[in-house]
Amino acid sequence: MKRGKVILETESHGIIGPLQAIDRLGEELMESSVADKIVGRAVALLCAYSKAFSVFAVTISKEGMRVLEDNNIFYEIENCVPNILDYKRADVCPFEKLAAGFANPREAYEKLKSFINSTN
Repeated sequence: MKRGKVILETESHGIIGPLQAIDRLGEELMESSVADKIVGRAVALLCAYSKAFSVFAVTISKEGMRVLEDNNIFYEIENCVPNILDYKRADVCPFEKLAAGFANPREAYEKLKSFINSTN
């Protein structure tokens, strides 16, 4: 949302939705509000990269919260969990594992996008 208008809505799971938003809207995402069911470190870094103003999530990881705080992004959440898990709930989400190695939002965006492109 930006200025009271929905600028993009997606049914995509994981980081695909935020990556699509960045690719489609670019700088239009600056100062926007992002709503997502689950926000981990990877999505939080993408929000920081796009210079989001605020993030609203049902569930956020501790690392996702830390990224938002470090980048002065306002957030509202319902639940905080230690880690975002994969779809089988057997291990930490692979995007979270990849994002753990990055503090710089631009670098995280480039690596996450490259990872998604290499799996398609």
